[in-house]
Amino acid sequence: MKIKSMAVMAAVSAIFYGTNATAGALFDLYAGATIGAGGATLFADGNDHTNSAQSYGAVIGLDIPVFRFELEYNYMNSDNAKMHLGMINAYAKMPSTVIHPYIGVGVGSVFSGDSDAIDIDTVAAYQGMLGVTFDIPVLPLKIDAEGRALYAPNIYDVSNVKPDILQYELRLKLRYIF
Repeated sequence: MKIKSMAVMAAVSAIFYGTNATAGALFDLYAGATIGAGGATLFADGNDHTNSAQSYGAVIGLDIPVFRFELEYNYMNSDNAKMHLGMINAYAKMPSTVIHPYIGVGVGSVFSGDSDAIDIDTVAAYQGMLGVTFDIPVLPLKIDAEGRALYAPNIYDVSNVKPDILQYELRLKLRYIF
């Protein structure tokens, strides 16, 4: 009777308190949210305007041991322009024990927005990121703190004026690992 009781207890313990579902997995799926603050400069025929800018976004991605890949949506808001962006990002992670530095690049598109009441065209956008990841040991969360520079050329064409926009910011990203 004692052996049956011990066997049942061992089985219940293994089911409920064993390793988690992703232990030993080579990759992690994640979803997250971003918030950033910085500045945006509109370059238009020598008449440059710089204003503060904020961004808000959402990401979904795949984290493997050396690299990380993600799809990103961003809404950028400044006095110069308001834009919706879709980006594909790739990151290279540096090996470390406590904090995890990384460098990344992204390519995508500005797909909607306006600048001084002029509609922004759908144009390509490029970005570079440099940051660090902090793991929260007990929870399936990671926090990224990064600097980002985003460039979008020729955001509209009015009277042969084709301005570029450069947005630079400090950004926080909270990622939930599935």
